[in-house]
Amino acid sequence: MKDVLLAIESSCDETAAAVIDRNRNILSNVVATQTELHEPFGGVVPEIASRAHLERLVPVVDRALRESGAELGDLSAIVVATEPGLVGSLLVGLSAAKALSLALDVPLVTINHVEAHLYACGLETGREPFPAIGLVVSGGHTNLYDCRSPVEFELLGSTIDDAAGEAFDKVAQILELGFPGGPVIEAAARNGDPRAFAFPRSMLNDPRPLLSFSGLKTAVLYTVRGTPGSSAEVPPLTDQRRADIAASFQAAVVDVLVRKCEQALRQGNRQRLLVGGGVAANGVFRSALADLSARSGCEVLISPKEYCTDNAAMGALGWARLERGLFAGLDADVVPGLVRKKSTE
Repeated sequence: MKDVLLAIESSCDETAAAVIDRNRNILSNVVATQTELHEPFGGVVPEIASRAHLERLVPVVDRALRESGAELGDLSAIVVATEPGLVGSLLVGLSAAKALSLALDVPLVTINHVEAHLYACGLETGREPFPAIGLVVSGGHTNLYDCRSPVEFELLGSTIDDAAGEAFDKVAQILELGFPGGPVIEAAARNGDPRAFAFPRSMLNDPRPLLSFSGLKTAVLYTVRGTPGSSAEVPPLTDQRRADIAASFQAAVVDVLVRKCEQALRQGNRQRLLVGGGVAANGVFRSALADLSARSGCEVLISPKEYCTDNAAMGALGWARLERGLFAGLDADVVPGLVRKKSTE
């Protein structure tokens, strides 16, 4: 087997590796989750995450190679996500990728983790899904992009406070549902009434490509625990009340996300929408996006559920950069934190 690349992902709390051929066939995709390590804290602890990557990266890479049937000598390149993310976690993946690139004498290709989420939207179709408007919605990011090509993304706008996935995690804590918040809130909401509580939909009609979820999170907090300074009695958090709050919160998030996608499509004069990231796995959100496609006529490509949360299969973006000669040197560094305003080549 020849002409395959190895992709490494370690931007946050998932240690992942994948082997991908030039036709973007995913030959293996191995993910070691850290959920059990961070669950007691209700969120990701950076130091714990980076130490877990150190322990798990070599076994994950070894398993990815074995499951694909590839050997180290078959690799045409090493691809690694270097931005954005947790600095310690990113450095673990980049250090391993540099070592493999140097030892095997193959190109090193660095990719943007968030842009790779959007590239993953085309993995089921077998074609590059550009140009398009892109929405990445996860625990760390809620960003809108104008995606002109696989190597040309412009950030249009983002959340001004909490990311949508972060709001799911915090609301899950308030409702005592556990971690991570997305799956547990979706499960609780199935038994709830999404119209039970009129939670705010911040910036819903603001034409700017900006989002906000902090006020929504606070509204849930006051609903559960009472408004500070108020003597009003707060109803007990029964299973039904919890389900109604979860459903109403979820509906508010989905309404805002869909409206902002509509605005961006119209303003950018695009006919295709890409949606990736962990929150894109939410069933209510996916149904709302299907409705958006039906009424607007735009094509909506949502990342396959197995590629919504962090993984290395979306490192297939590395082929697009490799084919354009966009290699990285051994002096490549990580770019933690927020995404840049523009990413162009």
